[in-house]
Amino acid sequence: MALICAVSVAAVPATARSDPSGPITVAAAIAAARPAADGSSLVDMVEHLDGMFDLRVHSTAMDTDILVKVLGAPDSSLPTPTLYLLNGASGGADASSWPEQTDVVDFFRDEQVTVVTPMGGNGSYFTDWRDDDPILGRQRWTTFLTQELPPIIDSAFNGSGADAIAGISMAATSVFQLALAAPGRYRAIGSYSGCVQTSDPLGQAMIGAVVLRWRGNPINMWGPPSDPAWAANDPYVRAEMLRGTAIYVSTGTGVPGPLDTLDGHGIRGNSGKLVSQLVNGGVLEAITNQCAHALRDRLQQLNIPATFDLRPAGTHSWGYWQEDLHKSWPMIRDALNG
Repeated sequence: MALICAVSVAAVPATARSDPSGPITVAAAIAAARPAADGSSLVDMVEHLDGMFDLRVHSTAMDTDILVKVLGAPDSSLPTPTLYLLNGASGGADASSWPEQTDVVDFFRDEQVTVVTPMGGNGSYFTDWRDDDPILGRQRWTTFLTQELPPIIDSAFNGSGADAIAGISMAATSVFQLALAAPGRYRAIGSYSGCVQTSDPLGQAMIGAVVLRWRGNPINMWGPPSDPAWAANDPYVRAEMLRGTAIYVSTGTGVPGPLDTLDGHGIRGNSGKLVSQLVNGGVLEAITNQCAHALRDRLQQLNIPATFDLRPAGTHSWGYWQEDLHKSWPMIRDALNG
């Protein structure tokens, strides 16, 4: 995709917005951006023809630059809430990201919200790992997402301080863990096709499989399976801490649904992709369906309100996650503006 603007932070003077009631500009965002308390900062920023921005943000905690994709709100003069959308286990690699697989740009075009999708973090569960991993490196995603990135986004895009977070698959677990790690930061959570239990045998097996798929060592994340850190990061165990947060959980059953066809979302006649979606995606969704039912029962026992969309069919795939985002957005929007 062609770029129409690319500006270095050091090259931009602190000038006012030329059109304060319109969309944010690269120059205005860079001039307004302020570093986080630990020195994390906006390094540079480019704008695409569709209005999406690519930000390069330096994370002090991970000592690296992170690509962050941002869709600004239509009116940059208004203090605006932020929706963080997390990718799945690939971290957005191979075009497996919200901007590339869904209609988020068009869907949010007229919504007064800043939409932020960090790229990277494959196999990390977007958490702070105990030890650096020989393959995955230094993983401090909780710190980045809850402490380093928000003040940069809020200053650059006129944030109101009201945040929500949603994620798919691996990140559908992470959104709960991030809410537990930063109480009060997120007014709403959207969890699409995830398994929030982390400390029981099923949860540990799921996490181990995801981390190992990306050649990481799960022991470097929270220690061996007997370590208390697994339970400390288990939203099912610590569900009481979620009280007061708007919660939306969705999953299919793994049974083929309306989007699991050769004409379905993102398949376009690719029979090999359809087979993988039906087989691998079917198995994964059957597991997350079991986890979602368990979480629903747990929250009901604690009398914690939550919305569950437990579909009778559907696999672990982007078409359903796009629909999940559409369905959950009214609840998330109400929480952000409440």
